[in-house]
Amino acid sequence: MKRISIIIAISLLALASIFLVRYYNDNRRANFSDSYVLYVYPDMSSQQVLDSLDEVAVNTRSLARCFRKEDVASKIKPGRYVIKPEFTSIYVARMLNFGWQTPQNLTLSGTIRKKGVLARKISNQMMVDSASVAAALDSAEFLAAYGFTPENVFALFLPDTYQMYWTASVSDIFDRMKKEYDAFWTEERDAKARAQKLSRMQVSVLASIVSGETLKTFEYPLIAGVYLNRYRKGMRLQADPTVCFCFDYTLDRVLKKHLSVDSPYNTYKYAGLPPAPINVPPKACIDAVLNPDKHGYIYFCASPDFDGTHRFAVTFSEHKKNAREFQRALTAKRKAVSTE
Repeated sequence: MKRISIIIAISLLALASIFLVRYYNDNRRANFSDSYVLYVYPDMSSQQVLDSLDEVAVNTRSLARCFRKEDVASKIKPGRYVIKPEFTSIYVARMLNFGWQTPQNLTLSGTIRKKGVLARKISNQMMVDSASVAAALDSAEFLAAYGFTPENVFALFLPDTYQMYWTASVSDIFDRMKKEYDAFWTEERDAKARAQKLSRMQVSVLASIVSGETLKTFEYPLIAGVYLNRYRKGMRLQADPTVCFCFDYTLDRVLKKHLSVDSPYNTYKYAGLPPAPINVPPKACIDAVLNPDKHGYIYFCASPDFDGTHRFAVTFSEHKKNAREFQRALTAKRKAVSTE
């Protein structure tokens, strides 16, 4: 009898030890060898998630056990989850069940001249597909709620990096963009726009032209000043980027034959500002329009140094001289390339 009692006691102790070890492994012990970014899509199974975590899970049995215990298979929520080395198995299981996501960076940067490019930039970083974003960008009804139209929607987007949950819907993304737009347009910026006798939209339109003219940030205020000088004089803006917009940015060079295209965006044919932005202008371009360099320049052309900068002129004769120098340099450069 005593022997049986000892066997039972040993068995119970062994079971208790197994239970304690498992409890420690599941609830107290860090179970990951490295940080890992886990993307859970709506159609992913818990087994697929386990397979994804296999490369960083130290104790895969512990993780699988916690998935079963917490019924992850039926409760898992889509999202972007950052798994850290100090996380336990039970914490990760509950993280997935309760949707404890880590925000994702949504970065809008670079040249954005087409809605398709904007839609892809967003979908490449978020769970939404590009077709849904593109549809929203073309929906008059959807955009009306934000105070924009399919024609002027580029003005809503301000290039920057925003933290959002990866699972954000199209509406969530547009809500955030509108919030950032309203925050950007402070009373100070509105006052500067009024001082230029421009509306917010007109500032964005002019900023988009500046953006289309140069990649040199230090030139933004200079070029903004040129176009504001022309605008105030009632001159046609004669901006090549607006002609490129008319041809859906398919032109390698703007030639004389392109300048007669009949479009309200053709600033060679029609005076004043185009009806809407021709691209998504950077914040720096908007601020350049609000804080332009004060000068007498009316003209500018590309520098013969081919360094991306421009030469500016007050008179047309000065401008013609600059243009001839550039043309001579361009001709010489082409000849040099053709003889190589």
